[in-house]
Amino acid sequence: MDEILAAIQADKLDEIGSLPLPKTYRAVTVHADEANMFEGRTTREKDPRESLHVEDVPTPELGPGEAIIAVMASSINYNTVWTSIFEPVSTFSFLKRYGKLNELTKRHDLPYHVIGSDLAGVVLRTGPGVSAWKPGDEVVAHCLSVELESPDGHNDTMLDNQQRIWGFETNFGGLAHLSLVKSNQLMPKPAHLTWEEAASPGLVNSTAYRQLVSRNGADMKQGDTVLIWGASGGLGSYATQMALNGGAIPICVVSSPEKAEICRKMGAELIIDRNAEDYKFWSDERTQDPKEWQRFGKKIRELTGGEDPDIVFEHPGRETFGASVYVARKGGTIVTCASTSGYMHEYDNRYLWMNLKRIVSSHFANYRESYEANRLISKGLVHPTLSRVYPMDEVGQAAYDVHRNLHQGKVGVLCLAPEEGLGVRDTAMRERHIDEINRFRGI
Repeated sequence: MDEILAAIQADKLDEIGSLPLPKTYRAVTVHADEANMFEGRTTREKDPRESLHVEDVPTPELGPGEAIIAVMASSINYNTVWTSIFEPVSTFSFLKRYGKLNELTKRHDLPYHVIGSDLAGVVLRTGPGVSAWKPGDEVVAHCLSVELESPDGHNDTMLDNQQRIWGFETNFGGLAHLSLVKSNQLMPKPAHLTWEEAASPGLVNSTAYRQLVSRNGADMKQGDTVLIWGASGGLGSYATQMALNGGAIPICVVSSPEKAEICRKMGAELIIDRNAEDYKFWSDERTQDPKEWQRFGKKIRELTGGEDPDIVFEHPGRETFGASVYVARKGGTIVTCASTSGYMHEYDNRYLWMNLKRIVSSHFANYRESYEANRLISKGLVHPTLSRVYPMDEVGQAAYDVHRNLHQGKVGVLCLAPEEGLGVRDTAMRERHIDEINRFRGI
């Protein structure tokens, strides 16, 4: 790996294809024989620092339509946390199922799982049938891995019956020195960003784009009022930027004055600090309190001049879903992509069916949506919300921060990059956007 890194740092990318691939590489893994290590502990008590390993693993075989990437930087997503605490199920069940698909996918069914669903890096090798990318190309990767042998996937690849999230439901993910991806996961690295900045938006930026902007999601339009839960976080911060850029009016729900200030820095004006307002949507573990929904709705109308949200951008799940259905306007949309507070949602259906509201499910994004989301980053219209960067050897702490909600925006991880601040190609564009980059980097 030393030769490869030296060539990248010396800007000798045309030599990359002639350098030998290492037989092993450093990677962040979980182990199948430790899948029950947290048995008897609550979710909050499970600690990624105990389960995540940084170790040498064999370099995988390169197959048709694939590429091997030298990973300069990656980042932490909630699926990293879920993998590390083996919830809701161990990801080894995904790898075993994928390994049964064909001879090539058997590579993924291993007693260790190299995790991570974001990367920025350099193409080292491409397999047979790849013509759009070549060794030396600087790239980022979106996390949709799809076989595309089913007719279901050819209208929207997210509907393919063999659609998976790379690094979560497949092996050889991005928290490593090398990664194996399908070539149709690759996109150009935004040239004005550092490696760690470029690596951080991928999963959450694409997820927010499909969920909020795409016709497959909420199909946001100018003038829409959009309630965004966790608006300063890794996902919500991109939704907030897209709402502002798209002429919508975000109502940012946060949990502290510091997070409220982050939303103001992004340009949002309507902000609700849910902890300061002391909303208690659940009176106990089994019972929700509609009076709190009503109080929440009243606060929203105070901020908007009497309007209810056209769109509710949902991802906390169980804790907030009843309130989300209640506060959406008549004919409005609740669009959901996750359930970080619990998967079993409850709501009063009268407020849905009698008011002609709709619940729309959204999961990651197809290649086109991911490409458009990355294009917004490349054009300087949306900025990475990167708050802290860890070296790969401290990935357990990075995942712990996200698990315990100690972070703001995204948490980055340096892989091959020896330090922060490297990888900028377009210095003129960076200079034009440096104030925004620094402001959002402070998130």
